[in-house]
Amino acid sequence: MSPLRSSDHVVVVGAGVAGWRLVESLRREGYEGSLTLVGDEPHAPYDRPPLSKQVLSGKWDLDKVTLATPEKIKASRATLRLGVRATGLDAEHTTVFLADGTALGATHVALATGALARALSFPSSGALATLRNYDDVARFETTLQSLAPESVVVIIGGGFVGGEAATSIKARGFTPVVLEVAPRPLIGVLGDTVSAWLETIGADVDIEVRVNQHLRDVRPHDGGFEIDFDEGPSLLAGAILAAVGSSLDLAWLEGSGLTLENGVVVDRDLQAAPNVAAIGDVARFSVTSALGEEVARIEHWEVATEHAGQLARYWTNGEGSTDVTIPYFWSDQYGKKIQMLGHPRPSDDVVMVEGSREAAKWLALFSREGYVTGAVSLSQPRGLALSKKLLEEPTTLRAALESAPWSI
Repeated sequence: MSPLRSSDHVVVVGAGVAGWRLVESLRREGYEGSLTLVGDEPHAPYDRPPLSKQVLSGKWDLDKVTLATPEKIKASRATLRLGVRATGLDAEHTTVFLADGTALGATHVALATGALARALSFPSSGALATLRNYDDVARFETTLQSLAPESVVVIIGGGFVGGEAATSIKARGFTPVVLEVAPRPLIGVLGDTVSAWLETIGADVDIEVRVNQHLRDVRPHDGGFEIDFDEGPSLLAGAILAAVGSSLDLAWLEGSGLTLENGVVVDRDLQAAPNVAAIGDVARFSVTSALGEEVARIEHWEVATEHAGQLARYWTNGEGSTDVTIPYFWSDQYGKKIQMLGHPRPSDDVVMVEGSREAAKWLALFSREGYVTGAVSLSQPRGLALSKKLLEEPTTLRAALESAPWSI
């Protein structure tokens, strides 16, 4: 591949953290050519993780999540096309089509469109509020301001966003109730054993988490809602937030010439086609671990930012990635910090190596066929950081237990 030249034009579709970090990284790597950032929201690029934490809890104003300040936008020398959706892509001719009728011709196109909140609707109420973007939070904030103190706010979904939202809503003086369809929150992500270790942390801070909840309908009731279940009495709520996962919008890429399979399929250098790349949540990429490679799509903030830097280096100087990928994520909920390194499967074996469930502070290792595949911790950030070396090269569980780097 030929390095980018000053005569080139890079179009980045998606103005989230991946897209904006790519703009910054391209300039940092020395690219001097034209650069256009397209975003379907009218807002300048902003950071999403604080929405369910600092913003929803009332600690931050919405403006504080902004990544691309006017000064940074000016310094980037990028053209921002905000509030307009991309409706099509001709990968062969690197042309992006926009909803306003514009056809953006480019030499390189990067797709950084992220994921959407999964919609949840019921026959009697229609679509419920979600928490994914700036406007979602602004609307829900208005709803919360209309409620009396200690009003019941139901969060449907006990995953990471659901737990974070419940924590923030509790801090605002309301009464959150989390409804989870699975036997335990996070069981589909962290597996049976780890989810069991975490199942009481909501109750420890007086937040009710109900599991095995099967909702039949949600009906407007006296300015709020009434939730009907397949079994048991109904539940009244002043407000409801749906936090049931994410989905991808790939319809606009149909017929583009790209391979679409639970994301945009890319190679090790994040290339989906000649001069077309995908990064962040939307990319289905090759995860290079110490134990080999697997193709996956990972919705982590850290992955999005790392992809941005990796693609900028590849496009500017042809530097391909040879590093081992060690995904990382964190979640602040119920007064605790959950962190994980690696890309373990929920079915992997797991052993607690430090702390205890009773103390609500511990570190555990995932393993498969005798080799360490990941590390997860509850309020043990130092131990987790020290365990990262176990994922940088093939490490047997036995060797990990003998060396115990977390205790150094």
